[in-house]
Parts: sequence; C-alpha cells; structure tokens
Amino acid sequence: MEEQAPTAIEQAADAALNVESPEDALALVESSLPLLQDYALNVFWALVIFFVGRWIAQRLTKALGTALAKTDMEDTLERFLCNMAYTVLMAVVVIAAIGKLGVETTSVLAIFGAAGLAVGLALQGSLSNFAAGVLIVAFRPYKVGDFIEAGGQAGSVEEVQIFTTTLKSPDNKKIIVPNSQIMNGTITNYTALGTRRVDLVFGCAYGDDVDTAYRVLQEIIAADERILKDPEPTIALNELADSSVNFIVRPWVNSADYWGVYNSVTEQVKRKFDAAGLNIPFPQRDIHVYQHND
Repeated sequence: MEEQAPTAIEQAADAALNVESPEDALALVESSLPLLQDYALNVFWALVIFFVGRWIAQRLTKALGTALAKTDMEDTLERFLCNMAYTVLMAVVVIAAIGKLGVETTSVLAIFGAAGLAVGLALQGSLSNFAAGVLIVAFRPYKVGDFIEAGGQAGSVEEVQIFTTTLKSPDNKKIIVPNSQIMNGTITNYTALGTRRVDLVFGCAYGDDVDTAYRVLQEIIAADERILKDPEPTIALNELADSSVNFIVRPWVNSADYWGVYNSVTEQVKRKFDAAGLNIPFPQRDIHVYQHND
C-alpha cells in the first residue's frame, strides 16, 4: 500500500521530539507559527459558525412557533414541533462547526447514529408512549376537561403530555396513564358531544294502573328544567318482567347535568309513585311450612 504523507501536525510533533538545543526550539516555534495561526483561524470560524448558526436557529424556531400559533393546533404539539425543529437545526450547526475544526464529520455522524440506536433500543417503552402522545395531540380524541374512560381508568382530563395523560378521578385521585395504553385500547369520551342520554328503568306492580304510571313519569320529566326538549325524552312500557311492568325513561341532558338528573329523577319516581299509590316491586320469596303429624 502507498504510504500517506505526514500531516503538518505530525511533522511538528516529530520535530519537537528532536529538539536538542535552544536554536532547535526557536526554529520549531518559528516553523509552527503558520500552523498555530491556521488552527486559531479555524477555531475562530468554528465559533462564528456556532453562534451565528444558533442565532439563526432561534429565529427560525420562533418564526415556526408564530406560524403554528395561527393554526388550530394544540399547544403541546406546537411546543414539541418547535423543540424538535430547534434540536435538528442545532445538530446541523454543531456538525458544521466541528467540520470547520478539521474533524471528520462522517465519523461524528456514525457516532450519533450508533448512540441514537442504543438509546432507542433502551427506551422502547418510552418511545411507544412518545409516538402515542404525538397521535393523541395530533388527532385530539379528547382534550383537557373531558371526562373519558381509557387505559382501564376513568376521570376528567387534567393534562395531556407527550408521554402521559393525567386524569382526575371522581373521588379526587390523580391518575397518570401512559399514552401507549390509551392508544392501544378503546377511548370513551363522555363529554365530547355536549349532550348525553340518561337511560333509566322503573317498574310497577302488575296490579297498578299503567296510565297512572305514564302520567307520573311524564310529570317528573316535564318538571325538571335541566332535561332538554330536543331531542324529545322517551317514556315507554318496555318489558313485562317476572314480577314487574317495566318502563324505560330516556331524557336527554347536557353532559354536565348527567348525574344530577339521574339521581334527581330516580328520587322523584320513588316519591311520586308512593304518593300515587303505585308499588315498586322487589324480590320476594314465600316460604311454606308444612307440619306432618306422625
């Protein structure tokens, strides 16, 4: 193989090893001045590239943030895209500055690639949460304030982050759910559509008057101002069960009024049925005792 010619740095190193007198040292300094000047100039330009490149990266990132702020994009995704853009731009600036110092950028890129692969393998779970977080922020199956059931948990959404979603349970517990668990399962958003239907079933005895039961149920629904007129509530005889005649009552309400209406209507049915002489059946068992005389 053909031998490569020694570089200027290698020649200076060899000369330093052969210094035997002050005259040789002075000659070495004089011969090294051009090399030091070139290196200092490269350091200067590398610093210029770094600081000017960082300034440009900051301005471009700020411009990107301003442009995204004018769209209907979630703040979380907006900040993530800006941070990602700034990271990529700074990586390009650092590589350009290192290249100006005479370092082989190909080897630097290879090191970054190997490090990225190792980190990716070590953080597979976190990366899946990250990918799921990006999808949640991008497609917005829920937002802060919605009451959802997802990932085996239920609660009001307190915060949507890139890796996790924070819920507040009805009994005031803070629940942090990994985003991958949410995206890998079914998401039920109870407040996304603004209104909900309250499904109730009430029964009366077979001996009671059906028309009276209809009238009482209609009065209860009409008296509650939280119940919407459109869609119209449904009241119908639905089932002739083993021990009761069952009516379905299905009023529509705003999502925030769901449990209030549910509990209030249930209480009023009990009170009004009692006042109207209607009986609400409950499970009973008759025991017959037979005595045998020996």
